[in-house]
Amino acid sequence: MLVIVLENAPPRLRGRLAIWLLEIRAGVYVGNYSRRLREHIWEQVEQGIEDGNAVMAWRSKSEAGFDFLTLGENRRMPTEMDGIRLVSFFPPQVADG
Repeated sequence: MLVIVLENAPPRLRGRLAIWLLEIRAGVYVGNYSRRLREHIWEQVEQGIEDGNAVMAWRSKSEAGFDFLTLGENRRMPTEMDGIRLVSFFPPQVADG
């Protein structure tokens, strides 16, 4: 199983992903592909994301049973702790006043 979630992505990228994946909600794409095609799809995301952000998760033989990649600016940042991938949060940005 492959899941990609896009935020603030250009329509061109969203349309491109719809070629391979089913968009089950706005910006949420699912499918079931090989590692090779998954990597190709992620290259398309990298090339087309512009100012948006994305996360891709897929089933793997890791301890958690899945793995993921992120791209773009987001408060969530992948972190590894004791060999397990987790997600940490950056503090919210406060406007200078």
